[in-house]
Amino acid sequence: MKIVKVKDYQEMSEWASKQVIDKIKASDQFVLGLATGSTPEGLYQNLIDAYKEQEVSFKNVITFNLDEYIGLGADNPNSYRYFMDEKLFNHIDIDPKHAHLPNGVATDIEQECKDYEALIKETGEIDLQILGLGVNGHIGFNEPGTSFSSRTQMTDLVEATIEANSRFFDHKEDVPTQAITMGIKSIMESNEIILLASGENKAEAVKQLVEGEVTEDFPASVLQKHPQVTIVIDEAAASLLK
Repeated sequence: MKIVKVKDYQEMSEWASKQVIDKIKASDQFVLGLATGSTPEGLYQNLIDAYKEQEVSFKNVITFNLDEYIGLGADNPNSYRYFMDEKLFNHIDIDPKHAHLPNGVATDIEQECKDYEALIKETGEIDLQILGLGVNGHIGFNEPGTSFSSRTQMTDLVEATIEANSRFFDHKEDVPTQAITMGIKSIMESNEIILLASGENKAEAVKQLVEGEVTEDFPASVLQKHPQVTIVIDEAAASLLK
């Protein structure tokens, strides 16, 4: 596990975007795993800026997002498909058919999970997976207690996750209580992982991720076993590390 400490959120986002851009430019076809939430927004804006400056093209990029809320369609402003379109896809030259998210309004959610997992395998391994870090250690929507052998699945969101995500909704009761998420084993099969964490509220989670034991009670701890993972943290998030 490699630890990269930066000054602040802006520097974290710049560091991550440079890694992504360099890897895309060095590959004929690049499979990129993406995350949602506030943490990667700076990264995505930097990628948009680089595209507009003709520094990089996304025509050779295929993306897979980690998760999607169950019950929210692509036209719902709180869906992750809508988020990704607004924050990245609509502003770059990626082929829309190559930008994948689970379908949260599929008629058969169990089959949708199987199909999404199969599509990842059919495309090939994810070259680089971007992750955020939940305060309870979740990655994707893999909540504490999730098996390390899990694949893409439907999951119930715990109260802490619902509370954390309620800031994106008008009312807490509007936050969906279930989601489709890429499983932990699916994530761990990525060739490389970059996890981003910023802010004092992530400091305890970062400490447990880096210095704690590997346990399913803290899903992100499994990253200690990945052969090529980089944890990028700003000063605030790194404040409790020894």
